[in-house]
Amino acid sequence: MSEKNNEKITSRDVDFAKWYTDVCKAADLVDYSSVKGSMIIRPYGYAIWENIVSILDKKFKETGHVNVQMPMFIPESLFNIEKEHVEGFAPEVAVVTRGGKEELADKMIVRPTSEVLFCEHFKKIIKSYRDLPLLYNQWCTIVRWEKETRPFLRSREILWQEGHTMHSSAEEALEETLKMLDVYKDVQENYLALAVVTGKKTEKEKFAGAEASYTIEAMMYDGVALQNGTSHYFGNGFAKAFNIQFLNKDNELETPYQTSWGVTTRMIGSLIMTHGDDYGLVLPPKIAPTKVAIIPIGEVEEVVTKLTNSLKEKEITFLVDRTDKSPGYKFAEAEVKGYPIRLEIGKRDLENNEVTLVRRDTLEKMKVSIDEAISKIEELLVSIQDNLFEKAKKRRDSKIYEVSTYEEFLNTTKEKTGFIKTTWCGNQTCEDKIKEDTTYKSRCIIGEVEDATCVCCGKKAKYQIYFGKQY
Repeated sequence: MSEKNNEKITSRDVDFAKWYTDVCKAADLVDYSSVKGSMIIRPYGYAIWENIVSILDKKFKETGHVNVQMPMFIPESLFNIEKEHVEGFAPEVAVVTRGGKEELADKMIVRPTSEVLFCEHFKKIIKSYRDLPLLYNQWCTIVRWEKETRPFLRSREILWQEGHTMHSSAEEALEETLKMLDVYKDVQENYLALAVVTGKKTEKEKFAGAEASYTIEAMMYDGVALQNGTSHYFGNGFAKAFNIQFLNKDNELETPYQTSWGVTTRMIGSLIMTHGDDYGLVLPPKIAPTKVAIIPIGEVEEVVTKLTNSLKEKEITFLVDRTDKSPGYKFAEAEVKGYPIRLEIGKRDLENNEVTLVRRDTLEKMKVSIDEAISKIEELLVSIQDNLFEKAKKRRDSKIYEVSTYEEFLNTTKEKTGFIKTTWCGNQTCEDKIKEDTTYKSRCIIGEVEDATCVCCGKKAKYQIYFGKQY
């Protein structure tokens, strides 16, 4: 790393929280505004989100889903129909009490999620088994009145997607729930290069109103968990509350079964905290808006044009930094922005018919001939993507600690940070005690066990489970 323009970035091993905020700002991903608790997503940050949206939206449509748009506001009377749902979201709800100069007789909830709106609509359009399944998705913003906010991780206004589906049978709805969890896992592992774990949420941690919630848990560089997506099986609780029915093939009335699933810009936070380093952002090539940053030094326009034309043909995104800054500053800026590959070319390179390539994940420099540059870039993009995933997986695995006694559990939380893999009786009393004693919360249940005891109470265990700290 030469001439630095990222001296404002705190070392992640000194203060990880400060490092994260520094990277968000230095990479020009976000800015703050006078709207307390909300962020401005800058063009570069939004371009990352657009890539995630494009990939997910394609996969949703490949699995038969269609996009819709629901209102932002929910009448309070409608919101109150499903009581468990209301109680779960009450602390985070924003309420509009006046429209213009008029006090509203029925206050409006600014949607924290859209289950009730979808249910109201489903009641109108579902009449027969021929109308099912209904596979809907919505890209929108939601509002949750978070007390503590952090760019991408927690915000009062959140960019996200929410899938809502209706099915004629419980089996089909549960299959949908798990299918969409697998879609999320596929995108996060194969595009975002995140090493994640998946499993079922405990009764205490499941979504308000759901029968079962399934989660994707990503581990950040510091060993802290980030819930990176959820998929919920509702059974027919919401449908019953809204009196949604359909005629089956025997011309008898039945209640349909429902799912809901969603992810947010939190995934950008996980990209930063998993792959970033003390020089700034590190982006996996498959999600990077700009895959190659070209830094011309001196009069080399003819070769730059030749290279950019070839990159266009290969559909490899790039930028050419022609700004009036020193080469060292440009190199540092490319590193801060996390472009997967930096291509440097100057007069001396031309004399040798070569360019310099620098891969962002390792900062390794290599000289290659101009004629071989494009094929080498293609090779490096695959190598960088694979390396970032393997690196994240190795770090995740190194921070999973299997314990069998409560003393081991307590000692591990004092000495290390990561996921604790253990056995649990399924009783919330033990779950609460663990949180009270250690601040560690249940992350997900990963399976059932036999002939094992609960790490907390010593009674017969039902589940193998991960506990961990969370963002």
